[in-house]
Amino acid sequence: MKLKEYIKDELFKIILIIVYIILICGFLCAFNFGVQMAALMAVLAAIFFIIMFIWDFCRKRNFYNSLIDNTQRIDKKYLVIETLDEPEFYEGNLVYTAMYDINKSMIEHINQYERGQQDFKDFIEMWVHEIKLPIASLTLMCHNDKEHIDKKFITQLNRLDDYADKVLYYVRSENAEKDYSFGKVNLKTIINKTAVKNKDIILSNNISLNVHDIDTYVNTDAKWLEFIVNQIISNSIKYKKTSGEAYIEVYSEQRQDSGTDKVGQAVLHIKDNGIGIPAKDIDKVFIKSYTGSNGRNNAKSTGMGLYIAKNMCGKLGHNIEIKSIEGEYTEVEITFYGDSYYNPVNIEKSDIIKN
Repeated sequence: MKLKEYIKDELFKIILIIVYIILICGFLCAFNFGVQMAALMAVLAAIFFIIMFIWDFCRKRNFYNSLIDNTQRIDKKYLVIETLDEPEFYEGNLVYTAMYDINKSMIEHINQYERGQQDFKDFIEMWVHEIKLPIASLTLMCHNDKEHIDKKFITQLNRLDDYADKVLYYVRSENAEKDYSFGKVNLKTIINKTAVKNKDIILSNNISLNVHDIDTYVNTDAKWLEFIVNQIISNSIKYKKTSGEAYIEVYSEQRQDSGTDKVGQAVLHIKDNGIGIPAKDIDKVFIKSYTGSNGRNNAKSTGMGLYIAKNMCGKLGHNIEIKSIEGEYTEVEITFYGDSYYNPVNIEKSDIIKN
């Protein structure tokens, strides 16, 4: 709140006060109190009213400036009332009371919405767990009787299991930190599990899986990393070339980047010689539900796998990038940072909005 704005808002009152002082001075002169007495009364009245306006301006300025500044500083604007002291003037008190009621109503609606969302997520998780039981049973039955089961049936069953996993991990991804189990994980273990899971579909598509130099330990959550790697491998299988020899190469390397505080980097590479990604789509592949031109030509594409993978890598403290040339190759790089990146840091106290 600026002084000019305050004067503009109080202009009518100021004009009335000036007129009032002039009239008083006129009456004093008319009744022979003298010009000096009239001037003295005018000065005293002016000083009195100036002090009154300064006091009124200061208390209003403090409240309105706090309201504006705090609204700009916090993300959840509806919580700004929690950062303000109750004002001492009537108009401000009306605003404060109205904002308090609005804030209370908003929080009640948000809590109700969040409870509904949580109930829905709990139901989806329960449903996925229940649906995975018959899928696991059917998978076991197929493996026990491979000679009499069509491989296409096994492939479709694996797809069904993959879709169920995708739903489950998507639901959990928003609050994944509650499900974290960080520790030293060997990339070799993750890749082996993913290879076994996709063994049938890899063989049925005549894809060569070349795995080397992956005996590397990284800081991560094994379960979530396995899901991320599985999504990438699934995409490599899904978008393989229709002719010629197909391969997927998986390896890791160590990097030292002294230019940043993220030293001791391990990078997992997953590369295939599939159809690649068009240049116009390469920057959009991590967008939610984005399928691109390849996805529109492939009915199996949902556009969710890489979105979830990117989201989870960010929450795990990893970095994921994609390089591709259409018609030649696609390479996904997942960067894991060293121990120092995950160590606790001392954060100095900064300006905190007072509750």
